[in-house]
Amino acid sequence: MSRKASALIALCCAVAGVALSACDEATESDSFAEDRVAFTGIQKIKVGERSVNVSCTGEPVEGRPVVVLLHGGGDDVGKLAGLQNTLAAQGQVCSYDRLGAGASDQPDGPQSFESTGKILTGVIDRVAGGKPVVLAGHSLGGLIAGRYAPDHQDRVKGLVLMDATSPTQTADLRQHIPRSATGMAAELRDQTLAVIAGQGPEKLVVPDGEVRPAGTIPVEVIQHGKPYLAAVPEYGAALEQAWSEGQRKWLALSSRGNLSTAANSEHYIYVDQPDLAVRAIQRVTDEAAKSS
Repeated sequence: MSRKASALIALCCAVAGVALSACDEATESDSFAEDRVAFTGIQKIKVGERSVNVSCTGEPVEGRPVVVLLHGGGDDVGKLAGLQNTLAAQGQVCSYDRLGAGASDQPDGPQSFESTGKILTGVIDRVAGGKPVVLAGHSLGGLIAGRYAPDHQDRVKGLVLMDATSPTQTADLRQHIPRSATGMAAELRDQTLAVIAGQGPEKLVVPDGEVRPAGTIPVEVIQHGKPYLAAVPEYGAALEQAWSEGQRKWLALSSRGNLSTAANSEHYIYVDQPDLAVRAIQRVTDEAAKSS
């Protein structure tokens, strides 16, 4: 596969990030408790029978939700380290490697939104206890956050989706890159559909679905502004349009949703324009704190 085509797979999975430094390992149960003592650094926790790598920075602030960051496909907590450290100036911020990513266990078999959601619940129980959380996800992590929030409105009090994978990604690709396509476009279509079908490292099966409401929580949806998908011969403009439409679909999560464009960013908004990502997450966390 060409280097350019590989970069374009950022639709659903991205090049793995640099790992964080070595960590102290500890085992924690996944039972819920409101009096959990917050930790700083990296720990391995148990969620069911699986070991999950969790990183936390900053100190809990009374009345302020814990921010939980969700990495994109092919990434890990290391990719989010800079964003996490910056956000930690205002409170506790955590991230974790999903099964099949980073230093967490490999999945036993295909994963679903339900199974990956159970891992996320276990992480939230450990790092937040009874406190509310704000989820901030990039790419595939944004899709997972958007699917998770409607079923966990008691815990999730705000969302930031940074160029989240479209909720209709499979249909979008099949509509805009036909089976007759060749070259880079065909590689992009086939490899992305394979990942969506559960053939990526996380083995997560990602079916299309309607966006369900998650209450009236504050939601920030940020889309890329640099049209990098336009580099796909013949089909690039249509892919960019479909991606933009996918971002607008996420606004159905809440009546308090807002869509903005990171004008100088490609897919990695929190890398290309970190200040914009930080402000969006802080703004949502501030609003969530007022509503809690």
